[in-house]
Amino acid sequence: MRYAGILVMPAGFILTIAALLLFPAPAERLVFVLCGLAVEGLGLAVAARGMGRP
Repeated sequence: MRYAGILVMPAGFILTIAALLLFPAPAERLVFVLCGLAVEGLGLAVAARGMGRP
């Protein structure tokens, strides 16, 4: 599971950067940036949970 979390974190980062570049409206941009940060947080949580197991 650790590797899955490590792979998900860049996806959230790319989603955040894409939202900043593609959406001109601040409301849409904010929603997608928050979603990207949530994906990064979930990836970090999954990776951290997998660190405790060998």
